[in-house]
Amino acid sequence: MLRTIVLLAGPTLVTLLLAASPVAASERLVAAGGVVTEILYALGVEGRIVGVDTTSVHPPRALEDHPDVGYLRALSAEGVLSLAPDRVIATDAAGPADALDLVRQAGVPIDVVGEEPTPAGVVGRIRTIGALVGEEARADALAAEVEAGFAALQEARARVDGSPVRVLFVLSLQNGRAMVGGAGTAADAIIALAGGVNAVPEVAGYKPVTDEAIIAAAPDVVLSIARGDHALDPDALFALPAFALTPAAEGRRLVSMDGLALLGFGPRTPQAAAALMRALHPGAEIPAVLSGGADAVEATR
Repeated sequence: MLRTIVLLAGPTLVTLLLAASPVAASERLVAAGGVVTEILYALGVEGRIVGVDTTSVHPPRALEDHPDVGYLRALSAEGVLSLAPDRVIATDAAGPADALDLVRQAGVPIDVVGEEPTPAGVVGRIRTIGALVGEEARADALAAEVEAGFAALQEARARVDGSPVRVLFVLSLQNGRAMVGGAGTAADAIIALAGGVNAVPEVAGYKPVTDEAIIAAAPDVVLSIARGDHALDPDALFALPAFALTPAAEGRRLVSMDGLALLGFGPRTPQAAAALMRALHPGAEIPAVLSGGADAVEATR
């Protein structure tokens, strides 16, 4: 049997045909990466999952239904192998390398899926995982639905009026110093999809910045993750001298969103970008395909 695998390499999608054994419907899967778990559930194969990592927070029952094998970047080889999986599907952020090597040496294949934060990357990820689990038809249907969402988002973005909204994504505050998302990050990509402008394009990746840099960035909105250790309190944030001097402080414009929806670049990304667009541009016309429903993603203020 030939299996089609789509490798995500920068902006390029490279399709390979790899010789592989037939995919068994009874395969025991370990999912390492919240977006992997989310896609497996969306494809209806959650019954094959025997373990997930701690970033697998959507759907919420994923961590309740399955044993966890540790944090994505600090996986436990012993934890993975104790579940007797037939296959591990992981994002390329999974690690450490030594743990993954031990899993491979034990005879368990690890399929690595790229995390390119683009619409093409999302669609490629869905189809890649669909091929890995033998659910190509479901993956094609889901990919088509997501593509329609991105197309509707692009149309909504084109209708946004007014001056560009400068957005500063703050991943965390460490000893009062902000870790921000610059160019090349998922935060940068979702801000652009929502019709915003990254306030720190000169920063590469996620980096701590000085108070002077925050003041110079002059963000209109601060964006953050809604839950866990990364959650920000608006009172505490805008009491900090640097943030108090930004345009965002005038209207206390802090937008917080679910971290996986915001940065995971999975099936909910069009809805997540639309929710952020509504927060950045309250008057924006959002198509029905991007709002409502039980699985809607919302931004909190």
